[in-house]
Amino acid sequence: MTLVPTTLGVDLGTSGLKLVLLGRDGSVVAESEAAYDVEHPRPGRSESAPTAWTTALGTALDDLAARAAGLGDVAVRAVGVAGQMHAAVLVDAAGDAVVPAVLWTDARATDRLDRWRALPDAVRAPLANPLVPGMTGPVLDWFAAHDPGALDRAAHVLLPKDVVRAWLVDDAALPVATTDRSDAAGTLLWDVPADAWAADVVAHLELPARLLPGVAPSDAVAGTTARVARWFPASGTAVPVVVGGGDTPAARLAVGAPGLHVNLGTGAQVMAALDQPQPALDPVVHTFADTGSGAAARWYRLAALQNAGLALGWALRVLGLGWSDGLALARTVPDGAGGVTFLPFLTGERGGVAGPGARGAWTGLREGTGRPELVRAAVEGMVFAVAAAVDLLETAPGAVVVTGGGSRDPLVRRLLADALGRPVHRVGLRSATAVGAALLAARGTGEPVEPVVATDEPELPGPDRADVVEHLARWREAAAALG
Repeated sequence: MTLVPTTLGVDLGTSGLKLVLLGRDGSVVAESEAAYDVEHPRPGRSESAPTAWTTALGTALDDLAARAAGLGDVAVRAVGVAGQMHAAVLVDAAGDAVVPAVLWTDARATDRLDRWRALPDAVRAPLANPLVPGMTGPVLDWFAAHDPGALDRAAHVLLPKDVVRAWLVDDAALPVATTDRSDAAGTLLWDVPADAWAADVVAHLELPARLLPGVAPSDAVAGTTARVARWFPASGTAVPVVVGGGDTPAARLAVGAPGLHVNLGTGAQVMAALDQPQPALDPVVHTFADTGSGAAARWYRLAALQNAGLALGWALRVLGLGWSDGLALARTVPDGAGGVTFLPFLTGERGGVAGPGARGAWTGLREGTGRPELVRAAVEGMVFAVAAAVDLLETAPGAVVVTGGGSRDPLVRRLLADALGRPVHRVGLRSATAVGAALLAARGTGEPVEPVVATDEPELPGPDRADVVEHLARWREAAAALG
């Protein structure tokens, strides 16, 4: 059979894992996915068992191998892993979790943030990010106060993609306790302008510095794996695995790091490139590192929403609708009709668009309101929250590139184009993050992959966008009333 060399990209999302096999011409040879649950053992808590991630990886590889059957002898030449950012996974020396992973939507550390606000300005400003309870640093602070035994049992704190990479690697070139700058920058333990761990913050808050992992380039080879040979025997038993990166910067790599990039998934991220970060106290948007290193190191500004597909999915479940029939029903309602407004802040937000105490609501209900109006308002609420996030970045006019599962439906893209008054180009990738992870693997191993950024026909602002703009204004008033 014909040998088909590929790179494997892994996208470890909040509620599901996606895989792509990327050919040397930049095309997606095959892709697959597997879902897992986020656990909510108490109000305000979001956890996952890392074994659920590795089990899903095996399930997705089963499916990927089946989809690639008949294409030839598929050989995986390198593996890259990108994943959900900001979480805290306390692991032992072997890389096994000592407690469930605490995810980015977790709010248990909210009561610890006053300690962070009280840091001297010169110590806090280099963090250059809003204080968010679901980030790694505040979560470590919570464990120090409420479960110090977990910290005692832990050898390291890792980000989710690092745990999956450690599971894959069986002949290590780097320690288990290794992350990259793109993930480290999202922990609230990173001095963003200096591009290094924020030792002053760790010392002032008396956090266990011994837990912090080493930092290596995103495309550095962490070791090799024999595991993928089970599914793709032509790969051999020493496939290089690179360190990998955060899901958002990996997606930006896949789509060519455009001027304005919106990723719509469980949450939403609105991103714009940045040449050089500056210290900042109480910023309303994030400043994170990309997957470059050395002279190629860059940054980006990000306005983050915790509630995008998460909130729309909740609304569909409450209304007894699936995604396809729910969006079809939403299309039956004209722009601005029904007078219903949906605020999607089910888990609160990080500030800027809304605060941690904000909560979701349907408003403007009347006797004639039905499921079509409710689901249409839910779609609009998700889109309008993204439009409000775009305003926070104060970007120059120009087109928008969108990625993520939430951008697949034309209604979402058309509403976004109308709300922003900009053309919206969707990159037709099921997982830009997985493609970005595969590109990191190729970059780190010299695998000759030519990246291809292909966009669908753009959605343009419509001639009758005034109704959407008017409804957006009502939505802003309702959001502002949350305080």
